[in-house]
Amino acid sequence: MGLTFAAQLAERDVDVRFEVATGETLAVLGPNGAGKSTVLSLLAGLLAPTSGRADLEGSVLFDVGASRRTLTEPRERGISLLAQEALLFPHLSALENVAFGPRSRGVPRTAARATALGWLERVGVAELVHRRPHQLSGGQAQRVALARALAVEPSLLLLDEPLAALDVSITPTMRLLLREVLQGRTAVIVTHDPLDAFLLADRVLVLEGGRIVESGATAEVLTRPVTAFGARLAGLNLVQGRRTRTGFAGGNGIEVPLADRLPEGTALVLAVRPAAISVSLSSHPGADAAVVRAEIDDVEHRGDLVRIHAAGLAADVAPADAVALGLVPGIAVDLRIRHGDATVYPTRREQQDSGRSTAGSGR
Repeated sequence: MGLTFAAQLAERDVDVRFEVATGETLAVLGPNGAGKSTVLSLLAGLLAPTSGRADLEGSVLFDVGASRRTLTEPRERGISLLAQEALLFPHLSALENVAFGPRSRGVPRTAARATALGWLERVGVAELVHRRPHQLSGGQAQRVALARALAVEPSLLLLDEPLAALDVSITPTMRLLLREVLQGRTAVIVTHDPLDAFLLADRVLVLEGGRIVESGATAEVLTRPVTAFGARLAGLNLVQGRRTRTGFAGGNGIEVPLADRLPEGTALVLAVRPAAISVSLSSHPGADAAVVRAEIDDVEHRGDLVRIHAAGLAADVAPADAVALGLVPGIAVDLRIRHGDATVYPTRREQQDSGRSTAGSGR
């Protein structure tokens, strides 16, 4: 059964609907203000929708409309929320923090403590059972919070940027722990980090302006994005364009031949890595490459690379080459993209209209 969710919240201009299968992890990504945390709050019962319905494993979480208003109490939804901050009870030990959930559901003290100890062992902090939150490091506290969220055996686990507040030295270990405990568990995770989505999620939703703008299998969305935000997550340039008689034509002048049979006018996107774009003061377009001439908009240093921005594209060059060519804002350059380095594919809407078998790779 899993989760079915459809909700509108007029005051925040959010209108979202999706499904999560039992045992599946869904990652929700998007820029600040996109509606990600609103979706979690609606699921957890911290907010009530203007209208909509959500069901979890056959039980109604909410059902709100013109003549109906069912709102299941948060504690009765079978949902646990793990937030950015651990939010542990300061006056309770780690053991009692984790045992609190089972105890609040009527489990006897001894059994609740046994359950809590089992989860503390699983998340690797069993030796900290008697410590209070102020005696824990950030990583330790988040492990205890995870154990507390799982101790009640929720039907749905919500994770709101669970790694955002952790030190970078702790994050990889905690990410691996989450990967382990999420196996076979129904979960929704909000994150800004594409690595979290790659390693933890089966599917991805991208929200912008309170609407879903991309969705699909994680690998598909994060390697073949169709929105600017998705492209930034994937570290790719994305150029919007159309199918012409000969191939792809982008708004910035890029043209790439295609062998697919999509009809002329089909909306396409071209994706290319910044490292695959060469920059020169002048070049000759060959049969195997597209060349766009444009003025440099910006130059930024990125570690051992210099990133050039021009014609809506980002290109990475070696610092020595940037100096030798005198690459500064305002100078005209040629951006060269080999056809084999560009991937061209329809937008998902076009894929749905035309059928997946018609999608071309542009290779």
